[in-house]
Amino acid sequence: MPAILHVNASPRFASSESLRLARLFIDSVRAEGQDGIEVETLDLFDDGALPAFGRTAAAAKMAVFSGQEQTPEQITAWESARAVFDQFASADAYVFNIPMWNAGVPYVLKQWIDIITQPGWSFGFDPERGYRGLMEGKQAMAVHTSGVYAPGVPAAFGNDFSSTFFADWLNFVGIEDAMHVRFAPTVLNGDVDGTRRIAEAELAAAAPEFAGKLSSVGAFELAGK
Repeated sequence: MPAILHVNASPRFASSESLRLARLFIDSVRAEGQDGIEVETLDLFDDGALPAFGRTAAAAKMAVFSGQEQTPEQITAWESARAVFDQFASADAYVFNIPMWNAGVPYVLKQWIDIITQPGWSFGFDPERGYRGLMEGKQAMAVHTSGVYAPGVPAAFGNDFSSTFFADWLNFVGIEDAMHVRFAPTVLNGDVDGTRRIAEAELAAAAPEFAGKLSSVGAFELAGK
């Protein structure tokens, strides 16, 4: 059965516009999927959702780079990071909801990215050809929200280092089949309901294609058994 990993980068739950839109999209995709689609949700703000990646984990990473033996503490830290990556890698597709924080992504999303973006896991490197993403063949939908910023506003109303960074990261790890839908602004907006409806329509229009690609993944998996 094809699987979606839904990564929720908002702590606001019922009050979150980005989460509501992401769930709306997932419901639409599941309604389109004739053979069933599995969805796993990772709430990044839940206590214990992510392991710390501090001195011990960093030392474990450098031990891998240099071919040195890891200490027992480093092994534990590296295995904890690997478990987060394995959850990511096991999915066929991704849905992200990302509210803009201080022109960038929420810090827990950046922590998640830093944990799973490791050489040999999500990317490779060749001294002559450079970086290569290893997550090819997967697709993603990213829902972006921001309270004041919107494309085309004067610089005094903010800048976007959130969706631009995230789109670049997806491409870096090899997820080139990515769609981005924005609901903005959510606060400084004379017609917030109208703007919301536009985002909802874009998500509804994207759902059939997203589900169709997932169904193809499922058919391929069955053929291989």
